[in-house]
Amino acid sequence: MKKNSSVDLATLIIRIAFGVMYLAHGLTKLLVFTPSGTAAYFTSLGFPALLGYLVIVFEIGGGILLLAGFFTRLIALLAVIEMITISQIHSVNGWTFSNPGGGWEYPAFMAFIALALMFLGSGKLKLNRLFHHNDFNNN
Repeated sequence: MKKNSSVDLATLIIRIAFGVMYLAHGLTKLLVFTPSGTAAYFTSLGFPALLGYLVIVFEIGGGILLLAGFFTRLIALLAVIEMITISQIHSVNGWTFSNPGGGWEYPAFMAFIALALMFLGSGKLKLNRLFHHNDFNNN
């Protein structure tokens, strides 16, 4: 396998894995915690309730966009910011995410994956290549 095709395949794997996780987190907030429950949790942390709703939209929409390979660098940049914020919120609960209240291990890992995607971009294996879509996201 050529080096470039290996990098493209690795980028695809990271982008799909992160996109699935992001989509799953958004759907959990929507279907399990409910939008009002998510908003109430955000309020309990000192954030405006509206931010809870926006995060649901961002995680579901961002997950779908990542899966398709659209706007990967932008979604990844916003995800880095979100995951660093979540890491700070959970830092009082210790390292492992299995701790009561969830530690900062998982969101920190997600922040690093998002950072890698921010540098890698979508890679060549993406839907927007099929549509000849050209944005700042192209490699």
